[in-house]
Amino acid sequence: MNGNSYLPDIEIPSGKDKAYENFPVGSLFVPSHLRPHIHTFYNFARAIDDIADSNSINAPEKIERLSGFENAILGKDNISPGFSKAHSMRLSLEKTGVTNRHCIELIKAFKQDATKLRYENWNELIDYCQISAAPVGRYLLDLHGESNKKYQASDALCNALQVLNHLQDCKDDYLTLNRVYLPLDWMKNNGLEVECLDASKSRAELKSLIHQVLDSTVELINLAQFLPMDLANKRLAMEAGAILNVASRLEKKLRRKDPLAEAVKLSRSQYVLGCLFGASKALITG
Repeated sequence: MNGNSYLPDIEIPSGKDKAYENFPVGSLFVPSHLRPHIHTFYNFARAIDDIADSNSINAPEKIERLSGFENAILGKDNISPGFSKAHSMRLSLEKTGVTNRHCIELIKAFKQDATKLRYENWNELIDYCQISAAPVGRYLLDLHGESNKKYQASDALCNALQVLNHLQDCKDDYLTLNRVYLPLDWMKNNGLEVECLDASKSRAELKSLIHQVLDSTVELINLAQFLPMDLANKRLAMEAGAILNVASRLEKKLRRKDPLAEAVKLSRSQYVLGCLFGASKALITG
């Protein structure tokens, strides 16, 4: 296939709404002059994530399309219309002075999604989160002129949210894409095979595994607890506080509910209240 022959149809909405649903993207907490850049970043990330999550094209074609986005970000392709979101992202990066590294890391992660369907252990899963989720927080830090010394706490928060997303979508990811983001060694220790995800409800062993994953996720959330008060930009601190509170609320809900039996997510009111409470706390303690 000629890499440019299908460009007008390069983007394929996956029909899923997962990767960034717990991030209050471009919220009112963010300075107004930065919101357009954040929306550009979101649209770019959404486009490449949808390609990786599509079940209508095969892995080589996904990688080819994602490579096209990479070329556009790097400035190797400035004109192909199928990569308009990447072109807009490149122009945004040029205007703000933010490195393109975070975009390239996301593309790397979604290329990995095209071929890697299992994760042997927790460390391997977090290595994936480090390129699929952490770049979102790092981009926001750089955009706001924060020190890269804040990366570690931001990484922990973003990685925690990614793991929570994986738990929310564990059944759907397996059934539609044959992807499993649960550590295989922990599954084995609980006497589980991946086929257990194709069920109407979680068996006791799977619930135990989910709680084990949540225990490790809480450790990540705890590492991020001081992020809001460490940020120089108060609006970004409020945003971080909001996301931190949303993560904590979602973690607790996943302990109570079964992601195989129902869609486990915060209601609109729970989400808004979580954001407001977290932002207010950050403002008071910052």
